[in-house]
Amino acid sequence: MTGAGSADGLAIEAKGLSKRFGHQLAVNNIDLAVPKGSVFGFLGPNGSGKTTTIRMMLGLAAPSAGTISVLGQEMPRQLQDVLPKVGALVEGPAFYPFLSGAGNLRRFDAADPHSVRATRAARVQTALERVGLTHAAGKKVRAYSLGMKQRLGIANALLSRRELLVLDEPTNGLDPQGTREVRHLVRSLAADGATVFVSSHLLAEVEQICTHAAVMSAGSLVAQGTLASLRQSGGRTLRLLTPDAGTASAVLLRLGITPVTDGAARATGVLTAALPDPAGVAASDGAAAPEDIVAALVDAGVRVRGFSVEQGSLEDRFVALTGEGFDIAQ
Repeated sequence: MTGAGSADGLAIEAKGLSKRFGHQLAVNNIDLAVPKGSVFGFLGPNGSGKTTTIRMMLGLAAPSAGTISVLGQEMPRQLQDVLPKVGALVEGPAFYPFLSGAGNLRRFDAADPHSVRATRAARVQTALERVGLTHAAGKKVRAYSLGMKQRLGIANALLSRRELLVLDEPTNGLDPQGTREVRHLVRSLAADGATVFVSSHLLAEVEQICTHAAVMSAGSLVAQGTLASLRQSGGRTLRLLTPDAGTASAVLLRLGITPVTDGAARATGVLTAALPDPAGVAASDGAAAPEDIVAALVDAGVRVRGFSVEQGSLEDRFVALTGEGFDIAQ
């Protein structure tokens, strides 16, 4: 996807974006397209270039090459026009420890030249309610837990209505209840029309709240698209439970499917085989449908005790793209 964000419905667009620190290439020629109204997950192992990309997105660092536009305007050239429309929580929240949660929000809101003083108290109260911190509004931040500070950082990003929210590890330090509340909050922000850009290392969080995602590896963008398309591109796996493993293997081979026939498969009676993604197979290739595979097995006298075709998960796709494991839970 190309063109201005307003023309193509993109909240964020990068073209050939690179960032070099001395001899180190932290971000390498990436093209990123974040649709407006999406909840976009930005995935990748530590050191993959995610935070550097976000810093360029917010005008905190200048690209070494390429361009990045936010809400249809180039950054950092049009920083002053863009930032009032963007709320961000990046690299953990930082607050005045001697002030209360509400006091910190009032201080930050007063520093915003675009904020309206007359509605400040009401907006601070609303932001605290949205992140579940009303009960701790008067408590000094030095007494806040890490999770409470994280929520306060999100509240700060919500003091004014934003077109774009950029959240770096928004559930970091939260307990299960806090994590659920943040999930609900992110969904409600998207339902209100905002675009939410979430950088996370928690695969379960991305799968539960995001509509789109991109995967970074060693400074390069290796995949992006809807969550469904990323899962599908991981391929499918056939699993067959049968006491007739030998006959079943011969049937699968005739159908152009190569099963795993190692010792474990023979001992357990479970055969597995990689299947092509049907979206990438032409009709002329004659790829057998699951029901046709079962029919062929039964016709050959194979006793089928269990049969499934499993779509590749987002975790499978991530490992295939980066060669690294991934945290799948909080």
